[in-house]
Amino acid sequence: MIEKIEALLSEIEQLKVSSADELEAARIKYLSKKGIISALMDDFRSIPAEQKREWGMRVNDLKQKANEKIQALKEQFGNNDSPYADADLSRTAYPVPLGTRHPISIIREEINDIFKRLGFSIVEGPEVEDDWHVFSSLNFADDHPARDMQDTFFIQNDPQIVLRTHTSSVQTRVMEKSEPPIRIICPGRVYRNEAISYRAHCFFHQVEALYIDKDVSFADLKQALLFFAREMFGEETRIRLRPSYFPFTEPSAEMDISCNICGGKGCPFCKYTGWVEILGCGMVDPNVLENCGIDSNIYSGYALGMGIERITNLKYQVKDLRMFSENDVRFLEQFRSAH
Repeated sequence: MIEKIEALLSEIEQLKVSSADELEAARIKYLSKKGIISALMDDFRSIPAEQKREWGMRVNDLKQKANEKIQALKEQFGNNDSPYADADLSRTAYPVPLGTRHPISIIREEINDIFKRLGFSIVEGPEVEDDWHVFSSLNFADDHPARDMQDTFFIQNDPQIVLRTHTSSVQTRVMEKSEPPIRIICPGRVYRNEAISYRAHCFFHQVEALYIDKDVSFADLKQALLFFAREMFGEETRIRLRPSYFPFTEPSAEMDISCNICGGKGCPFCKYTGWVEILGCGMVDPNVLENCGIDSNIYSGYALGMGIERITNLKYQVKDLRMFSENDVRFLEQFRSAH
């Protein structure tokens, strides 16, 4: 009997197969419940008592070597030979639905891509900020309405720590630490203490751009705005600039585009004016440059900012801002082919 075990061990060590079917046949031959090794186990009762110990050890060793050999052959070629090798047999038979990118993410990346083609770099910053970077460095007066509790979330009743109300705070951080030329865009989430409705939310998303260098003019700003509008909304898009006021830019303007729904002819969406406002912009106020350590006698620059939700509304005609944050799968599935 010992010789039989040694013969089987030699046979298993020299085992070669050329297909998955041959491998399975070998496994059944040696290791199945009715296989050769199981049959040896059944012979245990007929072995003389003085040989049982050695015989049992040899059979266990044979079984272990057989398992190792079968596994080695399986790893060598078995997975590649089977069309179901990579299949997860524990998965449900029902189709697994694929996810989709959020519309805000889609538009944010589209905006980023447009400005990156103009040479802008993407910079991000903290959402919990201090008063200096959110307000004071940007030329906000101490009694400016934006400092009121109606608009700003303060952290632990500390008037110096706030949730940022715009991503301009990222611009001030970059201006403090970098030498011009500076050409950046700052996408991110911002917070304002507003009543939630179909047209407003307590948090939303912005993208702001900043360009500072020698001899930067309003003409440079206008050209960048026109390029952005046509890349985002189509070559036929027209723009117009209306005078406005922002503490951190002078002169300041708001930009309208020709309504991309009616083509500027007038419709309910644009309130029959043919124009839709999408962003604010202007030349960086010299006080802001000086606050951040940049010589306003040498350098000038422009800044612009837009709400991503606003642009997304224009692209996809979403009438309720709350839809962007409610995670309704029925709403999100509409953007499956938008990326």
